[in-house]
Amino acid sequence: MLSDIEIAKQAKMLKISEIAAKLGITDEEYEPYGHYKAKLSESLYEKTRERPDGRLILVTAINPTPAGEGKTTISVGLNESMNKIGRKSVLALREPSLGPVFGIKGGAAGGGYAQVVPMEDINLHFTGDMHAITAANNLLCALIDNHMQQGNSLRIDQRRILFKRCLDMNDRALRDIVIGLGSKANGIPREDSFQITVASEIMAILCLAADLDDLKKRIESILVAYTTDGRPVYAKDIGGCGAMVALLKDAMKPNLVQTLENNPALIHGGPFANIAHGCNSVRATKLALKLADYTITEAGFGSDLGAEKFFDIKCRFAGLRPSCVVLVATIRALKYNGGVARNELTQENVDALEKGIVNLKTHIENMHKFGVPVVVAINRFASDTEAEIGVIKRVCGELGVEVSLAEIFAKGGEGGTDLARKVVDTIDRNEGKTDFRPIYDEKLPIKEKLAIIAKEIYRADGVIYTAQAEKALKEINDLGFDKMPVCVAKTQYSLSDDPAKLGKPEGFEITVRDLRVSAGAGFIVAYTGDIMTMPGLPKVPAAYNIDCDNKGNIYGLF
Repeated sequence: MLSDIEIAKQAKMLKISEIAAKLGITDEEYEPYGHYKAKLSESLYEKTRERPDGRLILVTAINPTPAGEGKTTISVGLNESMNKIGRKSVLALREPSLGPVFGIKGGAAGGGYAQVVPMEDINLHFTGDMHAITAANNLLCALIDNHMQQGNSLRIDQRRILFKRCLDMNDRALRDIVIGLGSKANGIPREDSFQITVASEIMAILCLAADLDDLKKRIESILVAYTTDGRPVYAKDIGGCGAMVALLKDAMKPNLVQTLENNPALIHGGPFANIAHGCNSVRATKLALKLADYTITEAGFGSDLGAEKFFDIKCRFAGLRPSCVVLVATIRALKYNGGVARNELTQENVDALEKGIVNLKTHIENMHKFGVPVVVAINRFASDTEAEIGVIKRVCGELGVEVSLAEIFAKGGEGGTDLARKVVDTIDRNEGKTDFRPIYDEKLPIKEKLAIIAKEIYRADGVIYTAQAEKALKEINDLGFDKMPVCVAKTQYSLSDDPAKLGKPEGFEITVRDLRVSAGAGFIVAYTGDIMTMPGLPKVPAAYNIDCDNKGNIYGLF
């Protein structure tokens, strides 16, 4: 069997001008980055502004397991399949982070015969967006430290600097550090920390900003520190926000690439869903809706994280109204939720599937709470038996949702035509009947919003707040930021905040250990469990398998 990169290397890519032409984009409306990538220009937004929006399809999944679910693969393949059945569709995905690429999870370009290409470029430097975000973030950090070095007229309390440096790499050694050591000229010694770029507020801002003016206003609104007498300090007080926008002006433009079957794909922005809001940029999604009849996008990890934030944060801010949810699962992953060991997942086990399928049922029920119809996509494996498939069909039938067995990984678009038709039929059948709504009113008190998420989505009995969380809550309320949506940082592996609790946990409470306001992004981050904003590398990082020969050919990239 060919690896993902071997399949990608065999792709017969079209020049980016041909891909742009499929969407009616002229040469003046994109900026080429080589032969197969491009940035989409601001003039394209102006040209398409008055066009009606197409239908928005969100691809999400059950809680991820070591067995794999294939959410991005289904997203890419569904786009191929929609075009194959004669529906004009465009893909809108997040950009990969180098952390997972060199760590353990892998990239975010799909897999098998459902990939976006050029795969190596997309998974590595791409068009430099991640680097621009990192640079802008760290410019603000440098300005904060320089302000204190040059007299500290704002009287910033060096113990209460909230804004952190970032790096697009898993590096646990940077979680807690001391900076400014050495002579007086080296700055003020203080504790600091790094977070991964995709968890930074700059990433969140870029993905939610409407345009460059909105980007600058959001950056100016970042709460960066407190003074020695407890007053808030914002980025606009520090200065340099215009310089940050200058670094980000090209990164604000969505990237145009193609799939293996030469269908258009917009890839832009990359916040993680377990520590950020997990969706691609508003600009890319809204532009895609103008360019095609159907836009397929995804939200990170399981629906308890990515989809909830997509609905409650992204759709709320951008005025988006999704037409359908595609919920991805595998029979292997559901058996894992039912207690089957990883090395036994290829053996038929109907009893374990019956036990583990509660995870799928919970995610379906949760999506219906937002008023959006659901289609279940089972990423099919050769080991799936007819008896196991029968359980999936019965349970989905009891919940009134369509289910499709997709063979997209092995067959590309041809393997997902049944899924595409069922998605189209579901959208058509519910046209005018869909009553999409966020699950909570953002004007509610913070504790009430978190209680709704915990009880309705995680199925927890309640929420516990540590002393630090209570202190942070009071400060947020005092600053008047309590009317914002909530972004929960939580493990992706469980509906609870304990990664070991699989299936549908019961009799538990969510523990919020801290709260921080992302005033520029426009939401409050609630930290639960032991979730970290700077991941570490595994014992055997994926970087060990990646190499490049003297001709520039890359090997071992998945």
